Amino acid sequence: MKQQLKSSGRLVLILGDQLDLNSAALRGIDPKVDEIIMIESANEAQYVWTHKAKIALFLSAMRHFAKAIEKLGYPLTYIKDSPLSIVETLKERMLKKNVKRLVCIEPGEWRLKQAIETLATELNIELEMLEDDHFYCSRQEFVEWVANKKELRLEYFYRLMRKRHNILVDGEGNPVGGQWNFDQDNRKPYPKKGPGIIDAPAAFEADAITQEVLTFVATTYPDHPGSLESFHWPVTREQAVQALEYFVEYRLRNFGVYQDAMWTETPFGWHSILSSALNLKLLNPREVVDAVIVAWKKYSLDLSTVEGFIRQILGWREFVRGMYYLDMPQMAQDNYYEHQNRLPKWYWTGQTQMACMKDAIGQTLQYGYAHHIQRLMVTGNFALLAEILPQEVCEWYLAIYVDAIEWVELPNTAGMALFANGGRFTSKPYIASGAYIKRMSNYCGSCKYKPEVRYGDEACPMTTLYWNFLIKHREQFEGSPRTRLMTANLKRISDEDQREITLHAKHILNQLDDL
Repeated sequence: MKQQLKSSGRLVLILGDQLDLNSAALRGIDPKVDEIIMIESANEAQYVWTHKAKIALFLSAMRHFAKAIEKLGYPLTYIKDSPLSIVETLKERMLKKNVKRLVCIEPGEWRLKQAIETLATELNIELEMLEDDHFYCSRQEFVEWVANKKELRLEYFYRLMRKRHNILVDGEGNPVGGQWNFDQDNRKPYPKKGPGIIDAPAAFEADAITQEVLTFVATTYPDHPGSLESFHWPVTREQAVQALEYFVEYRLRNFGVYQDAMWTETPFGWHSILSSALNLKLLNPREVVDAVIVAWKKYSLDLSTVEGFIRQILGWREFVRGMYYLDMPQMAQDNYYEHQNRLPKWYWTGQTQMACMKDAIGQTLQYGYAHHIQRLMVTGNFALLAEILPQEVCEWYLAIYVDAIEWVELPNTAGMALFANGGRFTSKPYIASGAYIKRMSNYCGSCKYKPEVRYGDEACPMTTLYWNFLIKHREQFEGSPRTRLMTANLKRISDEDQREITLHAKHILNQLDDL
């Protein structure tokens, strides 16, 4: 990737998820001849049916960032509510100003990256598409790590990142605490009486800019999914830093042990709720990890909690970004199981009789947020078991979550939740029956379906479809030591019951909208 040149007369494009005043694109700006451009494109809100809160978050954060740029005296052209795409709007501006050099950070979406490169070729201009140094691991470093690997697994990449960046390692490069991974300590459900008092995450009241955006979104996109009533996301650098400080001070201590737990009317649990600020680049992952390590030492927090959180930032977040660029555009097309069912309509409304899905989707519509287990083991698990077309599921995740940028959303959804790439970087499909949901939540207590019943009117659809999936893919599951135990359990079910499961599953799969 080209390095930024020192000559002048450039147009510098800042995208909505690149709101970093320390961005490489802003270094060396010459206010006399250079120009910064930011574009609000209606197309970005509509190419997937985007949650109102996600639209509002991007627009408010962009407008606040524009204000910060202007305060620094940078020359900025800010285009609001363009009916054209980002690239079409950019083209108009470049032709009008006779721009010969365009500077930008590499987009976090393959579609947009390709479109900008095509535009530069079409207009015969010089394009400086710079590496996004927000991340710990550059794209080239990731490619070099992949080069000699037979299997691409997070654990080995994560260990490399720990050593390379001297995080939770001793002077000899060994893991603090004697092991790299404390995941087994971080999978507990809440106590039977419930989670008790949980300190709510930091919330931010709408200022004049955000109020204007909320009104605009409500008026312009009235038919889009989701609510704006619970919009309290950080939209500035200052708010993002406050949210980080609040998390490490009040919520980090209980994050680890309960990070997989679910409970009704507990949408945030002990999670950090920092992903949107990170993905907009209002926060840098280095300062997040550093703050967690400081809190660990200051408050003598459990190492399992600290390691579990850092693994998500330093490990998984960096890993999926590397995989996204490595495997695109194929990743978006993969459909390993050849699933073709349509996404049930209630994914957009939450109106289903399945209590777990109703709660997870309901809070998603209210906040634009659900934590990773709700995404992976509730909505994602069901989508896989229900044989839904991966592209429809991925579009839903990209549309419905405020923190969803394609580089992070697509690998998590297609690669991890749906196994659409056949295990390119995961060792097994992440499937579970209603028994898992019952163990990790209180959802099943208020549900008309029973998680222990495998078929019939009372059967939990998650349970029926789980066993049906194992029956259908028995050979694949028996072929792996990581999944062989699941088919061993299948052998305990009589042939007659297996036939009934298959018949009931067929009925469910034909009537997904009615669940």
